[in-house]
Amino acid sequence: MDQRIVEFIAALRAAGVRVSLAESADAFRATETMGVMERAWFKAALSTTLIKEEPDQEVFEKLFPYYFGSGGPPLLNPQEDLSPAESQMLKDALRALLGDNERLQQLLKYIMEGHNPSQDELDEMGRRAGVPLSRQDYQRQWLARRMMRQLGMDQEFQELIRELIERLREMGMSDRALQELAARIRANEGILQEQIENYVGRQIARQQAEQNQREPFDGPDLMHRKFQNLSESDIQELRHQVRRLAARLRSRAALRMKKGKRGTLDAKKTIRANLRNGGVPLELKHKIHHQKPKLVIICDVSTSVRPVSEFMLRLVYELQDQIAKARPFIFIDDISDISAAFAAYRPEIAVEMVLAENPPGYYNTNLGYSLAHFCQDYLDTVDHRTTVIVLGDGRNNYLNPRLDCVDEIKKRARKLLWFNNEDPRLWGTGDSDMLEYVPHFDAVHEVSNLAQLAEAIDKLFDLY
Repeated sequence: MDQRIVEFIAALRAAGVRVSLAESADAFRATETMGVMERAWFKAALSTTLIKEEPDQEVFEKLFPYYFGSGGPPLLNPQEDLSPAESQMLKDALRALLGDNERLQQLLKYIMEGHNPSQDELDEMGRRAGVPLSRQDYQRQWLARRMMRQLGMDQEFQELIRELIERLREMGMSDRALQELAARIRANEGILQEQIENYVGRQIARQQAEQNQREPFDGPDLMHRKFQNLSESDIQELRHQVRRLAARLRSRAALRMKKGKRGTLDAKKTIRANLRNGGVPLELKHKIHHQKPKLVIICDVSTSVRPVSEFMLRLVYELQDQIAKARPFIFIDDISDISAAFAAYRPEIAVEMVLAENPPGYYNTNLGYSLAHFCQDYLDTVDHRTTVIVLGDGRNNYLNPRLDCVDEIKKRARKLLWFNNEDPRLWGTGDSDMLEYVPHFDAVHEVSNLAQLAEAIDKLFDLY
């Protein structure tokens, strides 16, 4: 059971749930105290020690039965309440209908005899369906259906069951027995599907955990592919990686915070404090840094920058426990405050809603006007602790870039950063005002792929 708990914790981490070593130890102590015989108490012990945030409870509920369930309810035996004569009728009817059809024999063994598939049988079916090659949870139901079809759960099987019921009626089986038999067969179909879905889910969770341990921080090649070259399926794939990526960034940020609490040696204060000791440093003074950044994010959601802004917002809000405060804005031709959506919904839902309410357009980006509107209505969101991040390609349709507004924001902010998804060689070409903006910013980061975006966000914590 200890190994199963270890695997479960690894699966939670792979799914983006933050679980520390201390919390893992608490989980073992709690389950040792509560025991494993009472399932509800055992589950409560793990949930209480491992889950700290409400959104993570959903992940816990999904993964728990994969590791501590029975693999699904047991199959029923349709012949259990049949009389000896009716059982013989069923055998004769099946023999006549099946003939030499070996394809359905294994499926009928499960469905008609209540014989649950063994682990080896599930592994073999999963291997044929390609389960060992899948690491994404959204493929779970598709793979389960594929396993069911390979097993024979298709239209031919449904026709066989209808013919079986009709033949048994002709052989003289009572209506009551036929109704109970049909009901148990239908129930077994659902139970077998649930067992197979649980098997697929458990295998995917384990593969995600193993992959999470093997992969370097910069992730698979897809993370290094430029956003502009991603297909919709690629973007969907990356969306499933965001929580795991955020978990790694969160661990790094937490480590910085731990170091920051200890502080670094402050030579000036140490010398000053020890003047009374003749300059001998008997008393050391340290600089204590505030590690949690306060952010204002201004994102371009026009067509060319939209995917980058989506992932930027997702990552930042998955890191909320490591950020003092984040205030998000979006713009195309004007700026909008979208903080209410992120206060009310989970990051992925809020991002989807915001983007749906602000459809992209072509050749109507107006960053200059958006900056002017920000200075007029939202400048009080910026103070000396705030890092302001502008995310966009700097293309302004030959309109006024409003550098005066940039300077006004910079006077109030701690740092002013620009994240640009375009290749630096394109800055200043066409309607790009990027080269005019660059001197006014403390740093400019190229974020043309998810790996670069994650690295730029990771560097934010070095500024505090």
